[in-house]
Amino acid sequence: MASPLLAVVLSFFIPGLGQFYTGQLIKAVVLFVLAVIFGFFSMELIGLPFYLLVWLYSMYDAYTAAKGTA
Repeated sequence: MASPLLAVVLSFFIPGLGQFYTGQLIKAVVLFVLAVIFGFFSMELIGLPFYLLVWLYSMYDAYTAAKGTA
């Protein structure tokens, strides 16, 4: 049984980690790779809005996925 709060906290620190915790392995890898790519481009300010979207979606999705398994 996955904890929604723990899933959000994990995704807060590393996007995709909450999905890994809830068993969504492919989604976890995709979100992590996107966060790394957009994080790299955020040094040029181009990727910052996209990184924030991936980060926020990662937390939201981890919460809803963990709540669905509870």
